[in-house]
Amino acid sequence: MSQIRHHPMAALGVLALGVFMTLLDLTIVNIAIPSILDGLHASLDQVLWVLNAYSLLYAVLLITSARLGDIYGPRNLFAAGTVIFTAASIFSALAQDPTQLILARSLQGLGAAVLAPQGMPLMLSLFAPEKRGGVFAIYGVLAGLAVIAGPTVGGFLVTHFGWRSIFTVNIPVGVITFALAMLVIPDLRPGRRHRLDLPGVALATAGLLCVIFGLIEGQRYDWGTVTGGISIPEIIAAGVVLLALFLYYQARRQDREPLLPFEVFKDRNFTLMTLVMAAMGFAILGIYLPLTIYMQSVLGLSAIDAGITLAIQPVAMFFSSGLAGGLAQKINGKYLLVPGLLMLAAGSGYIDWMAQADSGRWAFTPGLIVSGLGMGFIWTPVFSIATRDLPAHLGGVASGVVNTIQELGGVLASAVVGALLQNRLALALHDQAVAASSRLPEQYRTSFVDGFSKAAHSGFEVGAGQTGASLQLPAQVEAIARYVFTHAFVDAMHPTLVLPVAVLVAAAFAAAFVRGRRQATVAADAPEREAAVA
Repeated sequence: MSQIRHHPMAALGVLALGVFMTLLDLTIVNIAIPSILDGLHASLDQVLWVLNAYSLLYAVLLITSARLGDIYGPRNLFAAGTVIFTAASIFSALAQDPTQLILARSLQGLGAAVLAPQGMPLMLSLFAPEKRGGVFAIYGVLAGLAVIAGPTVGGFLVTHFGWRSIFTVNIPVGVITFALAMLVIPDLRPGRRHRLDLPGVALATAGLLCVIFGLIEGQRYDWGTVTGGISIPEIIAAGVVLLALFLYYQARRQDREPLLPFEVFKDRNFTLMTLVMAAMGFAILGIYLPLTIYMQSVLGLSAIDAGITLAIQPVAMFFSSGLAGGLAQKINGKYLLVPGLLMLAAGSGYIDWMAQADSGRWAFTPGLIVSGLGMGFIWTPVFSIATRDLPAHLGGVASGVVNTIQELGGVLASAVVGALLQNRLALALHDQAVAASSRLPEQYRTSFVDGFSKAAHSGFEVGAGQTGASLQLPAQVEAIARYVFTHAFVDAMHPTLVLPVAVLVAAAFAAAFVRGRRQATVAADAPEREAAVA
């Protein structure tokens, strides 16, 4: 037992299991969106908050929890985060309305934020620099696999056990992870006192909340007044100002334990990889959010059929990850990253191009294969490149920063892509309804068009089998309403998916400037690693 307790690979396995659980839960919810919409009678903007309540708390608190890990020990924070996350999963499964689910998901985000950043400082301390490439390759592949395996696992659970099962499945996993964490992860502490930057947390939280609220709720309020004299543009502008104040405040206190230490950005590779991670967070959620709704609400696939269709992607990633793992030790990682990002962009673009109201489920296979192969070339080298030249004492901070920026990419994707999708859907529903109304009797045309045109103000209903608006129409015109919704959603989805594809292309350009391996790094970092372990 003592051999297991002090074995670095055993600790790596437990850390990977915890992170796998939190990332899997993020994408597992995507495939359940139509079922949650139907089960809780939620609107599209409410479900966006189900996604963002998790992501927002996660993103804002990651750096803070990384600092707490420096103070109280990363093993202890990892275990505490696992407990919070597991308890929140129970509350999520018991939710009876959208508000309860949003609150429970917020608590899940808190648990994930406490848990996630503790792995990197532990691995920087437990593994020699020359072994970190392979270690982070394993970590990165598992993280990537969790993100894209969610739809398959979620589809199976939702189809056979209902949407609540995507949360109850976390309970046994969380209990096992907690027990193993206390058993095999060493309680390493840096031995330095730290102070929390509470004003920084407050500014970042308030700024992000204003921006995300404005983007998600903008279409509901027609991008105008919310209450009194407060409008959506003013809320977003206030958020931008608060975030600018946050950066100014951080710049003024770089010598006094800032929430965001600028020191980590002196390493060019780390800075570039944070951009790549932000792009990946944006692209994955930005692509899956419209795609999972499309497959179930437009094509009429069950959750498990949609999950099986998307499973082509992680299978392809599995094959390319093995090849990338071997090459990552021999060549500059940018020669894997740039092609990988471009392949993911090309595959996603193909999926967007093939999506029609009557597409077959296997029409997307080439795009899923190409994008999956590209992901294998991204997740394998990205973590090792980011941390390769960082000293061990920056491990906690670096972990918080890189995970925060990746998660912020997902939050912005959910907000920006969600806002764009709602905006385009509002326009497309009106246009399609006007065109289709000529097929109806005269007395029904006005109510038909008005029902679709006003859908944005009451919240879009896009669950499986929905028509996209609550209309009081005779049964014989339901087929026409269904036609309007499916074609309008496809019209809205096409320009929406262009945005994450463009972000991936920009990330590929940035990755081209990654610096090659510095030979002196291994020797220079060894004494610091030994001191951190001691």
